[in-house]
Amino acid sequence: MKTFQGYRRANGSIGVRNHVIVMNTVGELASFAKKIAQLVPGVIPVAHQAGKAQYPEDLEQTIRTLKGTAGHPNVSAALLLGMGDDDPAEEIVESLKEEGCYVHSISFQKDKSISDILKEGKQWLETAVERSHVQEKVTADITELTIGLECGGSDAWSGITANPAIGACSDAVVRDGGTSILAETTEAIGAEHILAKRAVSPAVGEAFLKIVQEYEVRIRDTGEDIRSANPTPGNMAGGLTTLEEKSLGCIKKGGNSTLMEVIAYAQKPAEKGFVFMDTPGYDVESVAGLAAGGSQIVLFSTGKGSPTGSPIVPVIKVGTNPRLYEIMSEHIDVNAGKIIQGLNTIEEIGQEIYDLIMETAGGALTAAERHKNQEFAIWRLAETR
Repeated sequence: MKTFQGYRRANGSIGVRNHVIVMNTVGELASFAKKIAQLVPGVIPVAHQAGKAQYPEDLEQTIRTLKGTAGHPNVSAALLLGMGDDDPAEEIVESLKEEGCYVHSISFQKDKSISDILKEGKQWLETAVERSHVQEKVTADITELTIGLECGGSDAWSGITANPAIGACSDAVVRDGGTSILAETTEAIGAEHILAKRAVSPAVGEAFLKIVQEYEVRIRDTGEDIRSANPTPGNMAGGLTTLEEKSLGCIKKGGNSTLMEVIAYAQKPAEKGFVFMDTPGYDVESVAGLAAGGSQIVLFSTGKGSPTGSPIVPVIKVGTNPRLYEIMSEHIDVNAGKIIQGLNTIEEIGQEIYDLIMETAGGALTAAERHKNQEFAIWRLAETR
């Protein structure tokens, strides 16, 4: 059994990082999340623009994402900043405390000065950082790992090199008892029937087809047609010609494993094995959903060198072609372009990715982490009210 050294949380989950973070629960406080984080070295701000004037479905999704991020096993402690009244900060914190998470909330109210708020935040974070420094690692095995699968800036080589190699790795993780979550509903359109046939049951297959259909309907209701909007200009510059060609390449990241479950954005899987999460194609929002859903590490294939990272999970970049790796090697962790050159097979690069997952789980930094690429955004389903 493959093992690694991670951080055991009070609820039994295992983290591969030990971050202390500050999050705003409403967009008005995004700058303050950054400001308070700067007061204590090592603290990471997780700022966003959501949380207010949202329709019920969007607010529910925002709260689920915030809770999944603050309560993530890679997070040692989280400070949430709210505005009081109908703000969800206190609700989220109370819920997470019941799960054993080390969290705290501060409300920006009329009876507290900004100076007092900054002082309170700084003191709590200093204690949280000290606490994180004394937390010790324990041995965990692959069955406790959840890997997210993402792509950004796909090119004509994506479906030939990086994505099949990630698929080979995903299958190996699943065989060993881990969980692998494929994302990006838009990237399955045109190839949805293939994934649906791999479902463990007719109900799971129908659930997958339903989220694809619903996504298309929502896009059509805005007056757009996603089938004509894909591939993107960047995809076409990289050699992709049709939506189906792009989708056939994208779903390769899921390998050949049985589809066990279909979950909502930022939802935690109830099943082990291969799972699909309903997310948009925009990689920043999609990675945030994968992380909030419990992925401790994300695999990210790219043909154009997208530097997207995450504030709480390591993102492993897999480049699709030799030229990209030559130009952007400092941002790419695995060069799947060696498949084109005949230097390695798909299975060999898949094993290289798997080995890197285990090294990363044990503490090795990814390129995105070294460069402090910490993008974060929450998927919004409707217009702001």
